[in-house]
Amino acid sequence: MLIRLTNPDDAEAARLRLVALIDAQAEWFISRTEDLLETSLDASLDALRREELDLSLAQGRLILSSWSEQGTHSWKINAWEWTGDRLRLQTSRRMGAEQTTLELIPRASASAIAATVRAARECRCQLLAQLAGALSPTLKIERATLSPGIRRGQPGRYARIILRDHHERVAVTATVASAPRQNVDALLSAAVIWFTRGAERIRAPYLQQLWLVLEAGAVKLALQRIALLRDAFRSLISVFEIDDSWQQLRRVPRLERAALWKGRLARFPPVSEPQLSSGARQIMAHEPSAMDVVVARHGETLRYHGLPIARVRSMMGVDRIWFGTDNSRRRILDDTSRDDWHSLIDDLRRHRAPAAIDHRHALYRIANEAWLESLLRRDITKLDPGLIIAPLYAQFRTAPGGRLGVRPVDLLALREDGRLVVIELKVSEDREHVFQGADYWRRVEAHRRRGHIARAKLFGARKIRDQPPLVYLVAPTLRFHPAFALLARTIAPDIEMYRFEINETWRSGVRVMRRTRVN
Repeated sequence: MLIRLTNPDDAEAARLRLVALIDAQAEWFISRTEDLLETSLDASLDALRREELDLSLAQGRLILSSWSEQGTHSWKINAWEWTGDRLRLQTSRRMGAEQTTLELIPRASASAIAATVRAARECRCQLLAQLAGALSPTLKIERATLSPGIRRGQPGRYARIILRDHHERVAVTATVASAPRQNVDALLSAAVIWFTRGAERIRAPYLQQLWLVLEAGAVKLALQRIALLRDAFRSLISVFEIDDSWQQLRRVPRLERAALWKGRLARFPPVSEPQLSSGARQIMAHEPSAMDVVVARHGETLRYHGLPIARVRSMMGVDRIWFGTDNSRRRILDDTSRDDWHSLIDDLRRHRAPAAIDHRHALYRIANEAWLESLLRRDITKLDPGLIIAPLYAQFRTAPGGRLGVRPVDLLALREDGRLVVIELKVSEDREHVFQGADYWRRVEAHRRRGHIARAKLFGARKIRDQPPLVYLVAPTLRFHPAFALLARTIAPDIEMYRFEINETWRSGVRVMRRTRVN
């Protein structure tokens, strides 16, 4: 039964009880889902040690915080329940605008839950195999299994089905766990790797087709990515839409490359040189060599080696400053909080520095891609001497307002010769690296073809060449996914894509170790 927290006394009592429960287990799985199929015993799961979870009281509210290599997260707990095998929390963030149910599952209980999840996903996999096999009377189901889970004993997210007739085999795949519709890069990357490696191993009749099965919201996004593949590989792929009840499949026509440039696009507003507020300059003065500013319509965000630590907004002509590394627990900077502000700066100097001793400290581990981005923003010529230093756009949005599913481009730059450059950064292995870079190329190219970038004068008076953008895929030498080369070879050769291998010690200064054309 859920216990609701309605006053500070309830919050304090809940904190004591929850601390005791969390301390009783060495490791927890934390799930942000409410659907059995999405119980996060897969790629969306965070496995956290008990010392990486914190419960605290702030103005009578009970706050749960967690930190890992993926970043820091906080939630206000509104109600809680211990079922005996999991801790269920009703939480909210952003002043109640975002509400979700969290489940904390002890590692000891995870195996039983994994078995339940596996059964549900295998049922969906078998259903999909029956639907796909029914599309042709000559096709027979040869195999229908789940992909391997991210950890031993966990169920995978994808159905892997092989259909066979007398002349060929067909590979069929789909996501059998609920997933955001925009995350088609993960499915497509996994499908290409599985299909390509399977085609190399299977004897005649050979794998000659790859069928991708998607729900309605993801079909258009998948077709856009597939249109960027080499013709020979693209001809092997068919896309099917499955209805919400998983009862019917419908083949979707291919999307030709020319159709990518026909959709409506919002233009960019003209840009002007940002003028920093006095509050931002005051914050920058503490550590100018480590800080940068991201200017938005409603204020300025100050970052320390890429980590947001302060927010400045002008109200009634007065700059107000909030600080903290956790959005939900930021405090206003005034005389009563100045000691805490200086303490934060001291912690950042000690722990978020190239020479930091404790590499497991949260301030060192979180927002690493943003750290790398901040170094390149200072001098992008460290990556390519042919790039102009300024202007350089970080987290560049090709769709104003950041619609759902439209991720910002890490960096958009211009070379001295007038070629646009799309830069995608990674600091750890990520098999989506290639398809994310290709999708960013598509969106930037759509705006370039219509003249939006030139008319908005994003790069001032400099002339933009009438050629598609280049794509730079950047990561430390040992942090490219093992299947990177395989995936890169599927991209159409007219999309100029380069692999930039940088030094593993990039925090002390970025150096390019090798640059290679990958497709």
